Amino acid sequence: MRKHRIVRLFESRKGHLDSRVMQDYISNGIATIPCRVSDYYDIISTYSIKSFETLNTDFVEYLKISAEVIPSEYPLVLEFVEDTLSQEEKKTITETIREYFAYNLGMVEKDLKRHTKRFILMCFGMILSGVLLWLSQEMAEVPREMFYVLFWFLGDTLCDYIFLTGYDLRKDKRTAGRLASVKVKFSKHFDESDYTEKEVDKLYSEVEKDVKETL
Repeated sequence: MRKHRIVRLFESRKGHLDSRVMQDYISNGIATIPCRVSDYYDIISTYSIKSFETLNTDFVEYLKISAEVIPSEYPLVLEFVEDTLSQEEKKTITETIREYFAYNLGMVEKDLKRHTKRFILMCFGMILSGVLLWLSQEMAEVPREMFYVLFWFLGDTLCDYIFLTGYDLRKDKRTAGRLASVKVKFSKHFDESDYTEKEVDKLYSEVEKDVKETL
């Protein structure tokens, strides 16, 4: 009995995600993601060569997971806590992060365009199969069943795109767009940032400028 009661307690526990996100990340409308760095290659892949740098996959995963739990309306600031990086390394890290996620955004956009084309073709296919199904009322059972299966297959695929695949792609695009515009800062110690109204306005203006330059 005690084991079953514990299971029910676990099932009834609440996560309170919104309040935790506000507490851990958000200050005055800005989301700060802290990241401790002990070495340049915590961020930059060891496979990189100079002028062709890319990001460490563990760092990318950490950043994406952090960004995904933060609501989209908050601009992102990535704060590195470090005391070992040179100015050249800091510059390389900042540029590589922006270039990596700008490239990632382009890849997501290509996937979204490809799926949109498929979506349009499937819409036409569903309309055509519906017309054929209506016209086949006097036909034999076998061809009519084929049109029926085709109609429902296309309908099911369209629903999947609208509510599942399409939603995930749009979510990925938002995340990639936010990370492509992330603001990077470096500090020796991490203290929860208390942004002034002037700093918030400046950051929003910089994000808006970044986005408009890519339209």
